Amino acid sequence: MSDKIHFGTDGWRGVIAEDYTFDNVRRCAQGFATYMKNHGKQGETIVIGYDKRFHSENFALAAAEIIAGNGMKVLLTDGATPTPVIAYSVVHHHAAGAINITASHNPPTDNGFKVRNEFGGAIDPEGLKEIESLIPDDVSSVNRMNAAEAEEKGWIRRFDPAPDYISHLEQLIDLEPIRQAGLKIVVDCMWGNGAGWFPRLLEGGKTQVVEIHNTRNPIFPEMKRPEPIPPNIDVGLRTTVDLGADVLIVTDGDADRVGVGDENGRFVNQLQVYALLAYYLLEVRGERGAIVKTLSTTGMLEKLGKLYHVPVYETGVGFKYVAPKMLETNAMIGGEESGGYAFRGNVPERDGILAGLFILDMIVRLKRRPSELLALLFSKVGPHFYDRVDRSFTGERSERERRILSAHPATIGGLKVTGLNTTDGFKFTLEDGGWLLIRFSGTEPIMRVYCETTQEDRVAAILADGLKIAGLD
Repeated sequence: MSDKIHFGTDGWRGVIAEDYTFDNVRRCAQGFATYMKNHGKQGETIVIGYDKRFHSENFALAAAEIIAGNGMKVLLTDGATPTPVIAYSVVHHHAAGAINITASHNPPTDNGFKVRNEFGGAIDPEGLKEIESLIPDDVSSVNRMNAAEAEEKGWIRRFDPAPDYISHLEQLIDLEPIRQAGLKIVVDCMWGNGAGWFPRLLEGGKTQVVEIHNTRNPIFPEMKRPEPIPPNIDVGLRTTVDLGADVLIVTDGDADRVGVGDENGRFVNQLQVYALLAYYLLEVRGERGAIVKTLSTTGMLEKLGKLYHVPVYETGVGFKYVAPKMLETNAMIGGEESGGYAFRGNVPERDGILAGLFILDMIVRLKRRPSELLALLFSKVGPHFYDRVDRSFTGERSERERRILSAHPATIGGLKVTGLNTTDGFKFTLEDGGWLLIRFSGTEPIMRVYCETTQEDRVAAILADGLKIAGLD
């Protein structure tokens, strides 16, 4: 009997050759196939795509053999493909769902098995639990059709998803003003799936796109992991200054997340980017609709909601919560602290390419550089400052939880505590409208301590108190 496979936020992640093996990928694919058949999807199509990590294309083919072996058709991408493009392909081809072989922003040692529903979005927590329960204990229980046979018989068909996705993007945003704006844009592809997309989308005009880290290199040199936050983007920030560029756009390993650097080589953090994107949709494009946010992201969204009279909904952390809420409320935008944002009219999935284009469109239409956009945002909602610390921990999680619950701090960082939300972790609200959040990673023995405050000089003190409350000081 093999080890039990546990699904996290979007699916399963493991260490390549340790627990992330071909047999375990096949087991996951069988669990997903059984889930689909149980929900009346027998004979329908599953889209399968992958990233540029070690052996991803071969893991994807292994999953395709299992889907075909279960009597379902497979559309297999013809190369490494951004997660949002895979998600859109599900909708465009009226598929039943998708399998994505990617570990996204995680370390180079890892790979992952992510699943999506017929809307191209994350499967809800109940669905993920059901899939997990259907994964066979041993690979001998899977149904498998040899890839060569499956392709010959038409059960597996390779396709290029780019043209349809690009046509879709051009319905969501007019790219011509960006092409003709004469911007110099640095794009850090983080050795991942975002390579080539911005040059292709913006070619033919006065704007210049300079890509870095745009080849396949599964060890991700010059960064700890392909996650679009410092210090991983430090090379990109320096390149922006060295080239005198107007903006830095960063896509993570599977291009579902975006990072931004300003013209001065300063990081625009992911909470600020979320607020900028919401402001762009509300003010620049004149859209109206709900905003969906995880509890770990910015309070600036509530302030924008009040200014523009739109509802704001808060969920637990992860797109398995965000995507269903977006569908329920026909939300204008949904997002999370990790730099993943989804938009109405697109699929309910993080899209780092579209988010990056929206930031560029905002620069062009408002005729302001990134630092000036941030100043404009703060003029509407006030300055907000954010930081996060991740620490490994030992011992039982339950003991840590009891310690945090019993702390009852009257103040954090010198600010009065006004409430505690335990929806997902422990979120202490503070008198200035800011917050401290302590939560556990869903995939590794790490505790995350986050904060946002309107007082820049209190960030360090808030985080220090958070580490004490968590017993990590």
